[in-house]
Amino acid sequence: MHSTPALLKRFAPYFKRYLGIFCLDLFCAGLTALCEIVLPLLVRYLAQTGMEDVSLLSAGLVLRVGAVYLLLRVIDVAAYYFMCNRGHVMGAMIETDMRTDLFEHLQTLSFHYFANTKVGQIMARITSDLFDVTEFAHHCPEEFFVAGLKIAVSFGILCTINIPLTLLIFLMVPLMILCSSAFNTGMRRTFRQNRAQVGEINAQVEDSLLGVRVVKSFTGEQREIEKFGAGNALWLHLKRDNYRWMAGFHATTRVFDGLMYLAVILAGGFAMTTGAITPADLTAYVMYVATLLATIRRIIEFTEQFQRGMTGIERFFEIMDEKPDIEEPQNAVSLETVRGDICFSQVSFAYADDPGHPILDRLDLEIPAGRSVALVGPSGGGKTTICNLIPRFYDVTGGSLTIDGHDVRTLSLRSLRRNIGIVQQEVYLFSGTIYENILYGRPDATREEVVEAAKKAGAHDFILQTPDGYETYVGERGVKLSGGQKQRISIARVFLKNPPILILDEATSALDNESERLVQQSLSRLSEGRTVITIAHRLTTIRGADNIVVLTEDGVAEQGRHEELLGRNGVYAALHRFAEEA
Repeated sequence: MHSTPALLKRFAPYFKRYLGIFCLDLFCAGLTALCEIVLPLLVRYLAQTGMEDVSLLSAGLVLRVGAVYLLLRVIDVAAYYFMCNRGHVMGAMIETDMRTDLFEHLQTLSFHYFANTKVGQIMARITSDLFDVTEFAHHCPEEFFVAGLKIAVSFGILCTINIPLTLLIFLMVPLMILCSSAFNTGMRRTFRQNRAQVGEINAQVEDSLLGVRVVKSFTGEQREIEKFGAGNALWLHLKRDNYRWMAGFHATTRVFDGLMYLAVILAGGFAMTTGAITPADLTAYVMYVATLLATIRRIIEFTEQFQRGMTGIERFFEIMDEKPDIEEPQNAVSLETVRGDICFSQVSFAYADDPGHPILDRLDLEIPAGRSVALVGPSGGGKTTICNLIPRFYDVTGGSLTIDGHDVRTLSLRSLRRNIGIVQQEVYLFSGTIYENILYGRPDATREEVVEAAKKAGAHDFILQTPDGYETYVGERGVKLSGGQKQRISIARVFLKNPPILILDEATSALDNESERLVQQSLSRLSEGRTVITIAHRLTTIRGADNIVVLTEDGVAEQGRHEELLGRNGVYAALHRFAEEA
């Protein structure tokens, strides 16, 4: 858990661009405090005047005092309106800035982070956590500024009335803070645990809803309800702990409230019997103590909001402190006019959380420009890893990987990935229209270019048959389209991108025969004139490859053309016989 001062120091720069609004907000907060501070003085003045000589307490005097207070209330209303309006807007703008920074930072993080972090947890931090930060950003400075002002002014005025009584009252304040601190720490911890559990519930709901087809096909509704019930029950348990700490916190403050009032009654009463304090002074004193206690109570009540905000800030900076595994060098080279020569030289790779089990071990592989290479073999041989290393989704842990003689680690990520197209088995379509999903391949393309890409991908005809053509809404993750249709849209997206290097990651393995035939035709057109790396389990789709590389857990077992590998009667021939028998 980070310390509060350290978190506040890191959070402070978000106020800088709104410094003008911030200062004006605090000024208005000071004006609202002015009315409360002056009221006891006005009452004391009227009471003192009446006690000295009731004839001096004329209607004109009362009206003048009333006019002063009315003016103060008008100022108070105007200042409070500004605080509620522009002050809250400032908090919302800070929340917007933080959410933008968080989302932009998430875009820089590597696959490793998302493989180990639940999306529901991220969603909780980017939404509900930052809402609490908004309230914190607006109210925290106001509350502490007003409290400090009221306490300081009240202390000064009360000292002019009776110093011993004032010191007695104010000595209780640090004692109250000390006794409340233990409960405060417990509140902070339980708020954090509660936030984490909300993220878990979000993740569980997302997982269940996205997998609703699997849930229903396996009649798993009751299991999902039970899992959700367990998570929800844990949230309730944590909430109970939180409220227990909160109840103790508020009970402690109320004890000290009572002690302060008791001190005023007893000490003030005895002081009045000795003439050390006048009834008018005691009246003002009680009003100031009431104001003081109301201020302290407000700060104490605000502690709950303060801890929520600090928890949100802490969870925000936890993500902001995550460093991407893949970073560009300072003098990154821009990859231009790409031929497509790819060379793996003594490449080794192991995941950071399992360095003792390398996926690749000193792999040597050359893929000449414009040639097609197919990667086949049993699972665990490193086929997908090879394809992830080329666009630098992961970095090699040994050796080097070059494109046109440039080590990919020296290239700018944007220029590297701009020249690589990927068609995957699991197609991801964004929630939007068919047109928007194809346009994602090159956002500056014209409509004519989008249509041409769809025609090349064999998608144009079925798109025209949809209810709204290219403006048809595909649903979340493209649920309104078939697997073959989604795959052809993804191919159209790559056609529009027009990269010199193409990676096909089991692009047809999940399709039926007719869809596979149509998609294979599209892929054949897409592959023309490009360097193509294909991962395939269906060996019939890669017979025409210029080079077939057979990968096992021991590395490259053999490589060559289809007929050549069959003639060797090795691993590839065994895979081929197994496929035919199946």
